[in-house]
Amino acid sequence: MSQHNKINYLEIPVKDLLATKVFFSQVFGWQFQDYGPDYSCFLQVGIDGGFYQSPSQFTLATGCPLIVLYSQDLLATQTAITQAGGAISRDIFSFPGGKRFHFTDINGNEYAVWSE
Repeated sequence: MSQHNKINYLEIPVKDLLATKVFFSQVFGWQFQDYGPDYSCFLQVGIDGGFYQSPSQFTLATGCPLIVLYSQDLLATQTAITQAGGAISRDIFSFPGGKRFHFTDINGNEYAVWSE
C-alpha cells in the first residue's frame, strides 16, 4: 500500500533495457513487467520502480543518489555481478553498521551492496 509522503517508486535510466533486465534477473533474481519497448517495471525488490531507455547514466561522481541493495553474502554477490558483466568499482569496505562494496552495471550505472 502506498503511504503518504513516503518514497514510493524509483525510475532508473539505462542504455540497454534488455541487457539490464538480464543482468538484474541473473544477479539478484528480479522479475519484470514490460510497458512498451522502452520501459520495464521491477516489483517486490524492496521498492517498486522501473528501468527506462535513456542515453544517460548515473554515478556518485556526477552527484547522483546511490541505490544500495542488501546481500547476506557480499562475496557471492560480487562474483555474480562480475559473471553477469558488471564491474566492482569499490571493493568491500567497512562503514558504521556493516560492510559494503560498489559496482557498475552493464550500463555504467553505480550501485552499492551492503551487509551487516
